[in-house]
Amino acid sequence: MTTESTEHIFLKELAKQYRAQDTYGTWDGKTDADLLSPYIVDKEKRREIPIMGDPDPETLWRLELFYNAIGLSVERLSGIMVSPMMKMSHEGFGRVVLTAGRLVVINKYLRDVHRFGFNDMQKLAQEGGKLVDASLEMIGKFPEVAKF
Repeated sequence: MTTESTEHIFLKELAKQYRAQDTYGTWDGKTDADLLSPYIVDKEKRREIPIMGDPDPETLWRLELFYNAIGLSVERLSGIMVSPMMKMSHEGFGRVVLTAGRLVVINKYLRDVHRFGFNDMQKLAQEGGKLVDASLEMIGKFPEVAKF
């Protein structure tokens, strides 16, 4: 898979994650770009966010959906179930791990989660695609562990 196609698959999966949360059809008329706009935190918005702060529940929810979409994208491309696990302190520090079988495909430490976001949609797609590619590469190196 090329990075461009994994970026596209990731963005589609992230939008699906949002739509799955909409039990009343409130977001039916919205485009994928509109749904994903909370992930865009440009320099001006970032300046408004304090350096130190606790993440609000909506930010934690967006973070969880982001990593769920990475896991589901990897599942779609590899056929191997991926499970995300996230442990976060109330101060915005924590860790996210994605596993495939017994294989850890993503192990990322998080900090300053209250400022979680990307400069633009392209950067969101690139970061998601990069993590999907890294996960697929890890599964490719150790397929017997991932399939266990």
